[in-house]
Amino acid sequence: MFIDSNEETKVNNNQEQGNDDCQNQDEQVRGASDFETGSITVSKDGHFIHCLTIIGQIEGHYILPSQNKTTKYEHVIPQLVAIEESKEIEGLLIILNTVGGDVEAGLAIAELLSTMKTPTASLVLGGGHSIGVPLAVSCKKSFIVPSATMTVHPVRMNGLVLGVPQTLSYFEKMQDRIVNFVANNSKISADDFRTLMMKTGELIMDVGTVLDGDGAVKSGLIDEMGGLSDALDFLNKCIEEGEN
Repeated sequence: MFIDSNEETKVNNNQEQGNDDCQNQDEQVRGASDFETGSITVSKDGHFIHCLTIIGQIEGHYILPSQNKTTKYEHVIPQLVAIEESKEIEGLLIILNTVGGDVEAGLAIAELLSTMKTPTASLVLGGGHSIGVPLAVSCKKSFIVPSATMTVHPVRMNGLVLGVPQTLSYFEKMQDRIVNFVANNSKISADDFRTLMMKTGELIMDVGTVLDGDGAVKSGLIDEMGGLSDALDFLNKCIEEGEN
């Protein structure tokens, strides 16, 4: 069977066009995925810094209602692993505006962040409440804007009746894990952090403390008052010092 050379050229061109279309579609899907998760790789001063947002409520082992704005820990953890293994990404910026959420999921993300070799910085915008506190202090340096707030309180019981001593013991150990993690990754002592957690008279029908940006820095919980440019400048400095 003989094939005209012109027809063969057309077939090859169509195949190449099909491959290009598939590649473009793949790039569009990857771009859409990055956009939807709020993760965008940006370049500043020639360095590639990845921005990862933790917003809304941190979703853990249970799926929250669809109307809730959530950050799913099963999405965040693989991203952190990929960032740590990437040869292109030189720094990681975590932007926080969260009300808290699943304690174990939030603490798992915080533990992973604290063990990364990639230079990391956190920036608290709006709020870094509840389990958002360990997340904020998990990076190599933490920043907070003046208008942001952070709520420090004991582990929530979610209305459950603690009918057996083992259940109460579990919550106490979980709370100790949070206290120790925060004390080890910030300038605040474990005793001072517990004092903030157990303070009465500030929260209605609850115990705890609400800190604004200035209060979070003065307490030693957050390293520095600052914004986006400050966090990026810190990361670029870390990258350049690592290259020298």
